[in-house]
Amino acid sequence: MILVLRALGVGDLVTAVPALRALRAAYPDRELALAAPAGLAPLVDLIGGVDRLVDTAGLDGPSWPGPAPEVAVNLHGRGPQSHRLLAASRPGRLVAFANADAGFGDGPRWVDAEHEVDRWCRLLSWYDIPTDRGDLGLRRPGSTGGPAGATLLHPGSKVPAKRWPAERFAALARALDERGHRVLVTGSADEHALAAQVAHAAGLSPDAVLAGRTDLGALAALVADARLVVSGDTGVAHLATAYGTASVVLFGPVPPAAWGPPPDRPRHRALWVGTGDWRRWDGVGSHPTLTALPLDEVLAAVDEVERAVRISGAVAA
Repeated sequence: MILVLRALGVGDLVTAVPALRALRAAYPDRELALAAPAGLAPLVDLIGGVDRLVDTAGLDGPSWPGPAPEVAVNLHGRGPQSHRLLAASRPGRLVAFANADAGFGDGPRWVDAEHEVDRWCRLLSWYDIPTDRGDLGLRRPGSTGGPAGATLLHPGSKVPAKRWPAERFAALARALDERGHRVLVTGSADEHALAAQVAHAAGLSPDAVLAGRTDLGALAALVADARLVVSGDTGVAHLATAYGTASVVLFGPVPPAAWGPPPDRPRHRALWVGTGDWRRWDGVGSHPTLTALPLDEVLAAVDEVERAVRISGAVAA
């Protein structure tokens, strides 16, 4: 049995898809168990190849209850805590980054300035497991999450610094509505008030607020069938990349070089006006790299990705 630790969120799981698929290919006859939050089950099903989801939220849960895995793979972090959690499962082999504090000298060194997808592909490559960093796609959900062809605005984020100001999302919603887009505002239940604020300020119907009304599977279906997604650096942006849905992602404080969509895919556009000292931000509210991002630039990016969709459609035809 192969035990993989990735006890994080939606975006973290989607960026680990190439690594998970590589592990599936490397161990085709072994059970592949993923230690991740149970709430991610709808997405795990869409990845394919994962045999079992072991409910694991963070690193404070109980030790692995099953038999010792043949291989334990740390796709969670640099250690030492995540290394120790996996080592407690008594694996025959641990695949992880080198970490002296965890007493683990094997594996490649951790590099801070690295894209999240590349990080885990590099880890596996060091252990002679071939990877394809472009293998980001998810299976389309079997049922629709709502109206097809909608434009989804996702103003929320668990990290307040990653939120573009609500009033600018409202102005964007107004502008897109005037262009004929069917605008819907998505988010978690905790983000319902923010989504309702954006919709009200934009003059949208309360029915346009889907925050708190969709589970993760329905959200994935919405994104898969959407015309456009505009969001901050959060999970829904990675879903848009996975489904090839046109997207504009508003970055700050973390640069797109760390978490952005692949730069060679023109239907996805990452916007960032930050600098190299983004890690020094200790304030509250939207990060300055986001407050500096004007509406006109976002609308121009929308035009770019929609043009890319039209061009790719014409080529396919």
